[in-house]
Amino acid sequence: MIGAIVPVHDEEAHLDACLAAVRRAAAHPALGGEPVRIVVALDRCSDGSAAIAARHGAHAVVPERGNVGRARGAAAAAAIALGARWIASTDADSVVPPDWLHRQLGFACDAFCGVVEVRDWGGYADGVADAFGRAQLRCDDHPHVHGANLGVRADLYLRCGGFPPLPAHEDVALVDALARQGARIARRATPAVATSARRLARAAGGFAAYLGALERRVCGAAGGPLAAGARS
Repeated sequence: MIGAIVPVHDEEAHLDACLAAVRRAAAHPALGGEPVRIVVALDRCSDGSAAIAARHGAHAVVPERGNVGRARGAAAAAAIALGARWIASTDADSVVPPDWLHRQLGFACDAFCGVVEVRDWGGYADGVADAFGRAQLRCDDHPHVHGANLGVRADLYLRCGGFPPLPAHEDVALVDALARQGARIARRATPAVATSARRLARAAGGFAAYLGALERRVCGAAGGPLAAGARS
């Protein structure tokens, strides 16, 4: 069985599209009918996220003293308890491609590190999308780690101690631990996951904060002010 995990913190605007995409990936014929369980970690949710997860048949857990590291770790632990041999991780504001799961497994690796792409740059200053494209290498053997596009063997995940309870960069910490174990890590440009460029961060120091800092560098280099509404 494959476990697809999603940390969720007030994500009703994005969660339906996220889980629908994961379900499409779970139904890919190349998986040969292997079961896929979607596990969402409802991290301090006060909106309709729980109802959306239930409509998609996701298994829900509620982490204590939530942050993204605890949430992702709680979801992974639940998936493994349900019998998962492989943990595939994404984010609630992201949309995975239909081949997301079977491509990860097809690399015959211990872990998979994929890339993300942003399709809607509305509201960001001119030049930010180009700067992101230059910084985020879209090639095999890239250096990036994104919790929105990550996979790992369940037994090796446990051996490395899992996602640490960090408020950000828990994904990087896990991959570092895997590397120390000598894991075979496939760093591939495809399958890529589409993620949002929203300004309201769910995790301090996460992807939204990275994009905000990138915009400030672009605007500073151009000698101009930030676009209206562009401050994070």
